[in-house]
Amino acid sequence: MTIRTATRRDLDEVVELSAELFAEDAGQRDPYTDLGWPRREGHEYFGGLLTGPTTRCWLAEVDGKVAGSLIGRIKRETTVRPARVAELESMYVRPEYRSAGVGAALVAEFMAWARGRGAKLAAVTAYAANERALAFYARNGFTPQSVQLEQEL
Repeated sequence: MTIRTATRRDLDEVVELSAELFAEDAGQRDPYTDLGWPRREGHEYFGGLLTGPTTRCWLAEVDGKVAGSLIGRIKRETTVRPARVAELESMYVRPEYRSAGVGAALVAEFMAWARGRGAKLAAVTAYAANERALAFYARNGFTPQSVQLEQEL
């Protein structure tokens, strides 16, 4: 397995992985998410992210095929909580590559990058109903910090 930083040449693949994530994750858990967003607006959004000074996208390759991706960013410090936070914005591993260490390798690369940029904390958001993702993040050292509750009106 190889983990590498995505480049502009990888933009179509990054958008496609995002579309797969949206369809699987939000598609099963959030009827209010616009599942068409990645294909409609992803090239502009991710294109800027690939070249940003505080953002990064990594691709995991297995036998020359893209198995997954992770998008991370360093968030701005605030006066309320003046610690530099690295946010794991999104991660997706294609189903046929799950439970093979791909996700853990992506997270390890993200953590090393975040530490190198002075981050003191790493954060990730996952759907409460996505038990597999929550268990994965717990195995990789993340602990709950807050809970957002919603009520349909």
